[in-house]
Amino acid sequence: MGWQIKGNLDPTIKKSVIAVVTHTSWHDFYIGLLVRSIIKHPINFVGKKELFIFPFGYFFKWLGGAPLDRSGNNNKVDAIAAEFDKHDTFRVAMSPEGTRKKVDKLRTGFYFIAKKANVPLIPVAFDFKTKTVTIYPALYLTDDIDADIKKFESHFIGVVGKIPEYSYEVKP
Repeated sequence: MGWQIKGNLDPTIKKSVIAVVTHTSWHDFYIGLLVRSIIKHPINFVGKKELFIFPFGYFFKWLGGAPLDRSGNNNKVDAIAAEFDKHDTFRVAMSPEGTRKKVDKLRTGFYFIAKKANVPLIPVAFDFKTKTVTIYPALYLTDDIDADIKKFESHFIGVVGKIPEYSYEVKP
């Protein structure tokens, strides 16, 4: 398909939050699955629990999915962080934008999940302009969210999504 992968996951890091930017299209899902099959490291995702009912539930679990109850007052950060305790290896991929539409600011759930689970954050860029997936080294979070987010965002300057006008733009 003309894509290239730069970097790789550190195989000694068995648990992490893999934060993928920029998320503008459903095409990101199959690109992620292809990358996962090429780098040969298990990578999980969470999805609303309704996706995991018969008949598709088996398929999504086979793909590495973990059901998430998004109803009521369930704390999603706590629920996802708790998943790390259930597995020996759990690398959860998520989009900090939280949507495929244009956003001016990243949501912080991915950050707080990594903090609560005490796992590193791995930045991954999906750049459709250059057809490059870049896997950056793990970031170990501090207690300074502003500095951590700034360091995280620095990896995504100029990254363009499948739908360019929805791409997340890093603010200076």
